Amino acid sequence: MTSPSHRDLYHAFVDQGLDRWLARLPEQLARGLDRKRYGDLPAWEKAVAKLPDLPAVREVALDRDTVTVEVALSDAQQRQCENLLKKLAPWRKGPYSLGGITIDTEWRSDWKWQRVAPHLTPLAGRRVLDVGGGSGYHAWRMAGAGASFVLVIDPSPRFYYQFQAIRHFVGDADGGRTHFLPVGVEDVPEQLGFFDTVFSMGVLYHRPSPLEHLAQLKDALRPGGELVLETLVVEGDETTVLLPGERYAAMPNVFFLPSAAALTHWLVRSGFEQVRVVDEAVTGLDEQRATEWMTFQSLADFLDPEDPSRTREGYPAPRRAVLIANKAR
Repeated sequence: MTSPSHRDLYHAFVDQGLDRWLARLPEQLARGLDRKRYGDLPAWEKAVAKLPDLPAVREVALDRDTVTVEVALSDAQQRQCENLLKKLAPWRKGPYSLGGITIDTEWRSDWKWQRVAPHLTPLAGRRVLDVGGGSGYHAWRMAGAGASFVLVIDPSPRFYYQFQAIRHFVGDADGGRTHFLPVGVEDVPEQLGFFDTVFSMGVLYHRPSPLEHLAQLKDALRPGGELVLETLVVEGDETTVLLPGERYAAMPNVFFLPSAAALTHWLVRSGFEQVRVVDEAVTGLDEQRATEWMTFQSLADFLDPEDPSRTREGYPAPRRAVLIANKAR
């Protein structure tokens, strides 16, 4: 049986003419939401299903720093919603305000959006892919900026259900333009050449083959399309690349951290042009931190307590850069 959210996804792919990808959707959805693979998945699915029906009258703001849905809830409904939403924790990307419930996420993702948005080709009318988009915070902001079709891909089923929970509150206020598919970038059909803008934020350093990742992003773009790439970097020239040991800032799956200059070189070699570094800064403890919605350790726990300019493994503290480039025509 196809769920309503899946039907919407199928219809969107038909409307967009993504026929070659459409044929792969049943297998991709089945694999991405496999109950045998993900033991907690039934609990997340149940939490979303138990969210109460909401009044039709609501005010949705996708163009604010906090993605906001103002809707009248009784005290009992508000408590119920908060309890159910917390079953989907940890919440990493946000913030959200849903019926008076503030989801204070680990990341102040609005700060990242503020750094990125001024440098984008305006998103109005564009088809956008958000690779590794988490709960979909940035995707909602993309829709709020007028994108005609936004697709989040992320292999985490927890993030899929967080997105569906937000969708429950947003309803159809975005015109049905925002969607989530629980797959990785390797599941995007080869040489798709479809999207006007592709975002990859916080993904590259998790890839053991970064040039392959850049090639996959390029394949998803139409000729002349825009790539927005945000990743961990280190200071240095175009030959500087850090390959950490088993862990970097307590993360086990971190591979290549280039300098912004080296990453610029990689992009040019990968077939991108007009490459520009639009932002570079050390991540602050007020941008990534533990909250009641993400109660595990966060950035402060991963830095050297004697020297916060270093990670506890002795590497330079997290520094992030945003680069924008265009696929060669």
